[in-house]
Amino acid sequence: MYRRAWLCVMLIGVLVSACQGPPPTQIVLVVTATPAGFAAQAIADTAIPLPDRAQQASPTTGAGTATSTAVSSPAVATTATPAPLSGTPFFTQPTPTVRQIQVAEQIFERGRMFWLQPTGQIWVLVVTGAGSGDWFVYDDLFQEGDLESDPGIVPPDDALLQPIRGFGRLWRDNSEVRELLGWATSDEFGFVTSYEYHPTLRYEGGRFVAAPGEHVMHSLYGEGFRFIEESGSWRLN
Repeated sequence: MYRRAWLCVMLIGVLVSACQGPPPTQIVLVVTATPAGFAAQAIADTAIPLPDRAQQASPTTGAGTATSTAVSSPAVATTATPAPLSGTPFFTQPTPTVRQIQVAEQIFERGRMFWLQPTGQIWVLVVTGAGSGDWFVYDDLFQEGDLESDPGIVPPDDALLQPIRGFGRLWRDNSEVRELLGWATSDEFGFVTSYEYHPTLRYEGGRFVAAPGEHVMHSLYGEGFRFIEESGSWRLN
């Protein structure tokens, strides 16, 4: 009798456990604080134009003595750059133009001429120093059917040449160009070359305005020439 009672108690316990289901699983959440200022720092980082992200002016005190302030970086893969001080304009340069263009070139006693197919202009380089000189730009006025050369103009030496076509018309019509360059020392030759234009901006009256830029072009033999609009000059690049 006691044995039957004991078995009944055990059976009731098993049934109760089955109805309650398995014990609940405990999930522990660990919450960590975001580093102070990280969000603001990330926003400041994206607000800085790319050309200026590598440099930041240091504040000065007294008689121009440079001082620096340590900035703690968050433990992330990139390093944020502080934004410039409010009201401090910083110079940004637009992206240069890079392309291949068709040109013609001719070498003279004291310089050379380039014809640029995209603009139809003739660029005159006059050598005034070692690897530098003056730069002049003219429209190419030659038309098919015009006189290509003047048979009455005879070079003083067999090694010297009279330029023809567009170069020749400019050289014959403009006595200043003729005096600056002298006679041609090579034939005119055409080729495709690399060309770059580097625009610049200037900060005036609270805004950026276009400023004179610079052109970079290469000769047939790979010489690099930089043409500077602001000074009307050229130098070897």
